[in-house]
Amino acid sequence: MPRTALKQFTIEHLQIMDQDGNVDPALDPKIPDQDLKELYRTMLKARMVDDRMYKLQAQGRMGTFPGVKGQEGCLGYGYALGKDDSIVPAFRETAALFYRGAPIKNILQYFMGMEEANVFPPEVKILPIPIAIGSQTLHGAGLAWANQIQNKPGVVLTFFGDGGSSEGDFHEACNMAGIFKLPVIFVCINNGWAISVPRTTQCASETLAQKAVGYGFPGIQVDGNDFMATYVACKEALDRARKGEGPTLIESVTYRLGAHTTADDPKRYRSEKEVEVWKPRDPMIRFKAYMEKKKLWSEAWQTKLEQEIAVEIEEAVREAEAEFQAINPYEMFDHVYSEMTPDLVAQKEHALEFAEEVAALHH
Repeated sequence: MPRTALKQFTIEHLQIMDQDGNVDPALDPKIPDQDLKELYRTMLKARMVDDRMYKLQAQGRMGTFPGVKGQEGCLGYGYALGKDDSIVPAFRETAALFYRGAPIKNILQYFMGMEEANVFPPEVKILPIPIAIGSQTLHGAGLAWANQIQNKPGVVLTFFGDGGSSEGDFHEACNMAGIFKLPVIFVCINNGWAISVPRTTQCASETLAQKAVGYGFPGIQVDGNDFMATYVACKEALDRARKGEGPTLIESVTYRLGAHTTADDPKRYRSEKEVEVWKPRDPMIRFKAYMEKKKLWSEAWQTKLEQEIAVEIEEAVREAEAEFQAINPYEMFDHVYSEMTPDLVAQKEHALEFAEEVAALHH
């Protein structure tokens, strides 16, 4: 019997804005000028909050955190969502979260160690930021399934990294999402590195987007530093989900310009030459160039924005630190389970005794 091709597939790559801020007129989503100005402000805010957090961490006023510099192009995903839609984040999508309405204070306090700050205002529909890799995909699929069962209108967008696409959670989530045609969008933020492991040694497939094919739904790769491409790809995926056509996997190719976290030294595993290649592709540079071409950007406006955002950030820092100083650190033992286990009781007692000993040494 002859061999026959049972299935063939292609994976599209979508880019709308080039490195110099020029937009393909055939693909231009024609975003209103006022929205563009608000989007630029949000991207700038994400960049400035990131810079401020690095300084707070260096001063011992914040714990280890993952920087977002270079990955602000994910803003387009937040812009595409409607009020009924939800985000299940990873930990580098600050720009999308801010556009959605996440307070700066929550982001600051979460990385100061206040787990309660991970509960965002209900109207923004953002689930807690997880540190576990890939777990968000199951949470996203589960929430989408709940929406489907209850006939709720919302679509769920879940972020995860390229390293997360190697985890079992990702494959289980995709499998169930494909079977039940769940209203969920899987956004894989492919920033080239899973901590110190390069993309080339994480997975043998040419693209991560093509993994969707194995689970029976579409995948697309986008230029993740082009906020217009992320917006358009997400809008198309939302339209599919709202029509009952199920999930989409979006591979968002970007690059983290900084370290994996503030506890990491990327110079130990990647070259400066590689970083230099990506610097001109910075989503901020491209967005600014685009705004200049449309005569929506000026030096005076930039200065005004930076001053406004700086005030906003400092107010958030003051509020976050004031609340942080008021917390009782020993409460962390109380809320792990509904009732404390004997081990937790012993740990809390030991911590209190240790604190008393330290205090006695200082008197």
